[in-house]
Amino acid sequence: MYPSHRPRRLRRNPALRRLVSETSVEPRQLVLPMFVREGLDEPAPIPSMPGVVQHTRDSLRKAAVDAVSAGVGGLMLFGVPAERDATGSGAIDPDGILNVALRDLHAELGDDTVLMADLCLDEFTDHGHCGVLDEDGTVDNDRTLQIYGEMAVVQAQSGAHVVGPSGMMDGQVGVIRDSLDATGFGDTSILAYSAKYASAFFGPFRDAVDSQLQGDRNTYQQDPANGREALREADLDLAEGADMVMVKPAMSYLDVLRDIAGVADVPVAAYQVSGEYSMIEAAAANGWLDRQRTVLESLTSIRRAGADIVLTYWAAEAAQWLRGARA
Repeated sequence: MYPSHRPRRLRRNPALRRLVSETSVEPRQLVLPMFVREGLDEPAPIPSMPGVVQHTRDSLRKAAVDAVSAGVGGLMLFGVPAERDATGSGAIDPDGILNVALRDLHAELGDDTVLMADLCLDEFTDHGHCGVLDEDGTVDNDRTLQIYGEMAVVQAQSGAHVVGPSGMMDGQVGVIRDSLDATGFGDTSILAYSAKYASAFFGPFRDAVDSQLQGDRNTYQQDPANGREALREADLDLAEGADMVMVKPAMSYLDVLRDIAGVADVPVAAYQVSGEYSMIEAAAANGWLDRQRTVLESLTSIRRAGADIVLTYWAAEAAQWLRGARA
C-alpha cells in the first residue's frame, strides 16, 4: 500500500538537490548584448526594456568592464548610427559607431573576454531591412552578401573575435568565411544565426536600435511554424564553415533548440530576446513573479534544452547572482 519508488528522497535538502542537479548555469556561458549609439552625451534608457540602455562610448567601456568582472563569457555589440542610408554604408565604415566601439572595447579588454559583433545591416539602413533592396523593394540576397563580406573584415580589423551574421541571407556564412580567410582573419570565428524566426518577440529590440523597418522580414527570417527548416539552415551554415550556430528567439523555440543541439557538432547558442526579457521584467515589476527566481529558471530552461551559450540582457546581473550563490 506504500510506494516502493520515492524520488522525493533526492529532494529532501539543498545539499542533495545540489548534488543531483542535472543542469547548471555558469557565468562563463552567458553573453551580454550591448547597444552603443552615436552622438549620445549620456546613456539613454530604452523604455520598452527596463534596465537596458543605449550606451555612449564611455559608458559602454565601463559597463563592459563591469560585466567581464562579473564573469560573463562574452559581449555582443550592436551599433546605432546617427545617419542611415539605403545600403547601410555605416556598417562598413571603419569610423562607423559599431567599429569604433569595437576598437574601444578591444583596447580596454583585449582577450579578457570574447568580443562579438552583430553582422547585419538593419541598424544601418534607412529602410530597416537586413540587406539592400532591389527596384521592387525586395531584399537582394547576393548584393547583400558582398556587403556582409566587407562588414566582416572591418569588424575583424576592429577587434571582434567573433562575427554574428544575423540577416538570414542564403550563403552568408560561406561568403563571410571566404572574406575573412582571404584577408588574413582566418582565426576570426563565425556565430551563425542559423534559426532566426520572424518573431513578434523582437518588438522591444526595434526600440533599442531605433529601427526604421518598413514592412516585415518574412521573406528571409523563418516562419515560426517551421521546425525542420531550422535543421536545414543549421546544416547549410555548418557546411559553409560556421564555428557556432544559434537559435533566436530562445524560450518559444526550445524544441528547435533541442533538435539542433542534438545534431550539431559545434557549440550551440540561444538568444533570449528583448520581448522575453521585457515580459519577465513587466511581470516582476507588477509583483506577479519573483524576478531573480524567474530569470534564473528561464536561463536554466534554455540550458536544459541544449544551449551551450545564452545571450541574455540579464547576463551581468545573473553572473553576479550565480557567483554569490556559489561563494
